[in-house]
Amino acid sequence: MTELSLPRPRSLPLRLVRLYAGLVLYGGGIALLVRSGLGLDPWEVFHQGMSVRTGWSIGLCINLVGALVLLLWIPLRQRPGLGTISNVLVVGTSADGVMALVPAPAAWPVQWAFLLGGILAIAAASGLYIHAGFGPGPRDGLMTGLNRLGLSIRAARTVVEITVLAVGWLLGGTVGVGTLVFALTIGPATQVFMKLWAPAGDSARPPGTKPA
Repeated sequence: MTELSLPRPRSLPLRLVRLYAGLVLYGGGIALLVRSGLGLDPWEVFHQGMSVRTGWSIGLCINLVGALVLLLWIPLRQRPGLGTISNVLVVGTSADGVMALVPAPAAWPVQWAFLLGGILAIAAASGLYIHAGFGPGPRDGLMTGLNRLGLSIRAARTVVEITVLAVGWLLGGTVGVGTLVFALTIGPATQVFMKLWAPAGDSARPPGTKPA
């Protein structure tokens, strides 16, 4: 999740509600993707592959990888915010909690409902989190840090996500039709929720970064 240069609510309590509601919902969306069994986004493929190899829960792997990615911020001179630290602690924990409550479906229509519901949950969560304005998540902060070094956002994201996707697949993560559906739909869905969650009178604008 990337923090954009957007107007944000003036009320601190409202911003905190958006932040933590977004993080919990994001974890829930990841859980639905995992339970669908149809394929995951690149980072979740990596987290699931790590889980397969270590025996740790996917949520724990999400949190640990987030913490390790933060170490890469040091040479990139990125500064974490409240949202960044909260991301590391909350998203994986929420994912584990939802997966403990929701079993994997056997019927393919329910699998697809989980996949699409997970994508919508992540898109809605991204809109809430971004408009809260408490700093980018650790993985997206890595992208913006590389952008500051001269690499375009598109190139940075492509290289990093292809790498984690390939490694995650080799480790045993699930790559499938859901991976493609996620890639094609998450951008437009997130933009819809960015506009929906925007503070009154504001509209979503592209981030002030170098052209992709």
